[in-house]
Amino acid sequence: MPKTAVVPQASAVVAGVPLSPGVRKGNILQVSGQIAIDPATGETVGGTVAEQTRQAMRNVVAVLEAGGATMDDVVMLRVYLTDTAHFAEMNAAYAEFLTEPMPARTTVYVGLPPGKLVEIDAMAVLDG
Repeated sequence: MPKTAVVPQASAVVAGVPLSPGVRKGNILQVSGQIAIDPATGETVGGTVAEQTRQAMRNVVAVLEAGGATMDDVVMLRVYLTDTAHFAEMNAAYAEFLTEPMPARTTVYVGLPPGKLVEIDAMAVLDG
């Protein structure tokens, strides 16, 4: 079963970074970590963690859709935050994209490039 790259039509792929926005093999789709980049401009969206979370999630959804999946297919999300104080604000914005049953999630605190407050990746399992 081949492994294929998944790239949304409007994708702000960072030149020189060796990754695909998503990779699908069989019924598994892994979405690379998405940050708050507007795919049309390549610019960071938002100065708050809520704004950046919404854009990162929109980017996750775009990769899912390009791979034939939806948020309903997501079984796991990983959230990378730069500051523990941002947890509640991120959580509220993140929840706007989810429905029951909620996917599993891990949240860790990391260093990200300057101005980036959150990064989110996803794993989806598609039917058949």
